[in-house]
Amino acid sequence: MADPSDFEIFASCVPGLEEVLGAEVRGKGFRAVKVVPGGVSLRGGWPEVWRANLWLRGAGRVLARLDSFKVTHLAQLDGRARQVPWAGVLRADVPVRVEASCAGSRIYHSGAAAQRIEGAIRAVVGAPISADAEVCVMARIERDVCSISIDSSGEALYRRGYKQAVNAAPLRETLASLCLFACSYDGTEPLLDPMCGSGTFVIEAAEIVARLNPGRNRHFAFEQLAGFDPDAWAAMRAVASRREPMARCYGSDRDEMAVANAQANAARAGVGELVTFRQANISELQRPDGPPGLVIVNPPYGERLSGARDLAPLYRSLGLVLKERFSGWRVGLVTSEAKLAWACGLPFLPVGAPIPHGGLRVQLFRTAALG
Repeated sequence: MADPSDFEIFASCVPGLEEVLGAEVRGKGFRAVKVVPGGVSLRGGWPEVWRANLWLRGAGRVLARLDSFKVTHLAQLDGRARQVPWAGVLRADVPVRVEASCAGSRIYHSGAAAQRIEGAIRAVVGAPISADAEVCVMARIERDVCSISIDSSGEALYRRGYKQAVNAAPLRETLASLCLFACSYDGTEPLLDPMCGSGTFVIEAAEIVARLNPGRNRHFAFEQLAGFDPDAWAAMRAVASRREPMARCYGSDRDEMAVANAQANAARAGVGELVTFRQANISELQRPDGPPGLVIVNPPYGERLSGARDLAPLYRSLGLVLKERFSGWRVGLVTSEAKLAWACGLPFLPVGAPIPHGGLRVQLFRTAALG
């Protein structure tokens, strides 16, 4: 990090949705944006690191690159790690932990590599090393090149802070937002989730409608780094959208407890005035008043919920209701079972690559406006 105002920043995401995250990052005005495997790289200084954590809905973590150098043995790593500009980033009074990985390199023992970097941090800064530390230094040695970054996020970014009440197999907020963006949702049209569970899709969409920053209510690891300016950060967080909400978001579920959980989560997120939840079966689903919008749904699938039986009739019923009552609306559907998606009988567009989710690989099925 030769220039603290211009270094590489990496925003991670689930594999398969890098292009979607890249579009979000570009749309937020970041510079030198490049889509790479596992996420998106950009350039900037610490204010851009803060903004990325505060603004980006689809990023899983935001890493700041501290240094990169060639290394072929542990003694070399020991010496070179002491030249990393630790003092400009870490504080002597804040514990640190180190995570290392090695691939295709002459240094192959990740534990030994982490120990050398820990020793360099102790020698240069004096910061204590703790396995429970929030501040995490991440080292990756690949093809004899060691890249050292710091995780500026701390707790994963999908933890927005509002979803305290959840149902079985919840969708992560970051993945939900990327699915919304992949369905071209921009907050100017209504949205409906007919199997809303704890309300993730509906709440994320309502925040897009209101232009609320996803990281507005949480703490980040970068607040414990050297040079952090709490006044500048407070001013950045205080900037709010002046756009009047242009749409409303709706959710329904057959489970009364799920509806109650979704309502409570929406209230905690501060979007209770923009959403409507109700208890209803698929057969009771009605098109909301107003212009067409997006129906997005994460139905149950057999591998995801234990004890699930043949779900094809549920998907067929969903498809029939959507074709009969939602002319002009687009549909997005997340499932791990392509045969269940096709049971809907909807005219899905070409499907993208599978996406890792909760130990499974799911896909997003999308339609154009229904006829």
